[in-house]
Amino acid sequence: MNKHQISAALITFNEESNIARTLEKLTWCDEIVIVDSNSTDKTVEICSSFGAKVFTKKFNGYGEQKRYLVQQCSFDWILSIDADEVLTDELIEEIQSEFSKESISHQAYCLNRKHVYLGKIFKYGYLRNTPVLRLFNRKFANFSSKKVHETVEFKGKKGRFKNVFYHFTANTVEQINYKKNRYATLVSEEYFKKKKRVNLLLLIFKYPLAFIKEYFVRGNIFNGYEGYVWSTYIAEYSVLKYLKLRERNKQSKLGK
Repeated sequence: MNKHQISAALITFNEESNIARTLEKLTWCDEIVIVDSNSTDKTVEICSSFGAKVFTKKFNGYGEQKRYLVQQCSFDWILSIDADEVLTDELIEEIQSEFSKESISHQAYCLNRKHVYLGKIFKYGYLRNTPVLRLFNRKFANFSSKKVHETVEFKGKKGRFKNVFYHFTANTVEQINYKKNRYATLVSEEYFKKKKRVNLLLLIFKYPLAFIKEYFVRGNIFNGYEGYVWSTYIAEYSVLKYLKLRERNKQSKLGK
């Protein structure tokens, strides 16, 4: 029994292939809150079968969606998990042990994320165990408003649990390409609003440098074929977001 109540909080869109696996490891929380972006599959039905509170909101960026999600939660402690992430039993036990205490020494906690890509658990490089702030008291923290790559903004003393949760990033090449295009589009929108420009000369070197950094410097060379594919994805994404920005800037000029 948690002495400090926790709201498990997730945003969803067409996650019927992932969501049950995720929710099965969240039933120990005091409530599960979902904000769905008008899914057309069985996502909402599956969420409801787990007793989740489901709200619907048009998607206008990850930051805005998750800030709205936090507002719908009943309790101050928020456990933010994505629909393709799964807690391990060891991590659940660790969190429950901490939250069964009379007093908690921190206002936020980092959880260790382990990368699973094309079905392979990455055992090498920085992705084998990445600390991310996912459990926090909303009186002291909240999500940034960025459209993509949003983070929890928090100032204070943070704790960190030892055990991990799994992030099933992509299972197919089709999913990889979908995510790459989606994220690049959202980031290009952010860049456009900030009136960022594209330096074509620097863009020429962006792909090889991004690949070298991800594959060799960050150790994904040791993660086999999947590590190579991941590094290629990162390199392509690093260029694509600027190509989309250039396209937006060009369309904007033509519209004047």
